[in-house]
Amino acid sequence: MDQTEVVAALAALAHPVRLQVFRALVVTGEGGLTPGVIGEALGVPNATLSFHLKELARAGLVTQERASRNMVYRAAFERMDGLLSYLTDNCCQGAKCAVTTPPCKC
Repeated sequence: MDQTEVVAALAALAHPVRLQVFRALVVTGEGGLTPGVIGEALGVPNATLSFHLKELARAGLVTQERASRNMVYRAAFERMDGLLSYLTDNCCQGAKCAVTTPPCKC
């Protein structure tokens, strides 16, 4: 990821609803969720949720796929990993560091 992409991703996550949506998709894993399920679980109206999903997709943090009559949204794990990697690149200037990369629990 380059700096522009990182800023866009962080800006997308800088809203409480978008952060909740993204975390819900991360927890769900590769199966993803439909907007109806997300909205019901988080108590977010459909129109509001649609806006936030669009912003997350624009930042590349979620993907969408049509499954029959429904849209299924999934966290873009490679993009998330790229963001985390960018933020921790060259951490602690080569000294022993407390930051470790935990194994993925997906």
